Amino acid sequence: MADWPVDKLRTVFAAEAIAAQVAELGRRIAADYAGRPPIVVSVLKGSFVFVADLVRTLPLPVRIEFLGVQSYGSGTVSTGAVQITQDLTHPIEGQDILILEDIVDTGLTLAYILSLMRARGVRSVKVCALLDKPSRRRVEVPVDYVGFTVGDAFLVGYGLDCAELYRNLPGLYELLEPPTE
Repeated sequence: MADWPVDKLRTVFAAEAIAAQVAELGRRIAADYAGRPPIVVSVLKGSFVFVADLVRTLPLPVRIEFLGVQSYGSGTVSTGAVQITQDLTHPIEGQDILILEDIVDTGLTLAYILSLMRARGVRSVKVCALLDKPSRRRVEVPVDYVGFTVGDAFLVGYGLDCAELYRNLPGLYELLEPPTE
């Protein structure tokens, strides 16, 4: 992190804590889906690091799909409008779906995704989020598996970004001075 503005970052979860929690989520998911592996839907871009680590803990033959959505633009506050930037590549009708999210904040994006999955006729849909920020909820949504519950701080690292930066940091950090909007 030598080239990062470390004076603008506060460590919230170190890489080791994240790895332990991801392994625990993997154990729970593997037990719940034994005998009926789900299609994992990675919500891009923020979840890609989490998804890569989590699926490697699953002793299940999972298929992975990617769904690109955007609701933040380049700012630090959700616009409330969800835009699909990349759709799934295979049909999911009649399948068990496990949505993997980096963070559930307002709930607006997840509500949209859940509605989309149900409209496509899935058999079941569950949600796993690395981070849950219930204090910011505008819409109540189910989150079946939660890595960490966090307060109202803007977090970066481990796939999460601010204006497309910081995704490659190994831990999760509070951005103390987000860019002005």
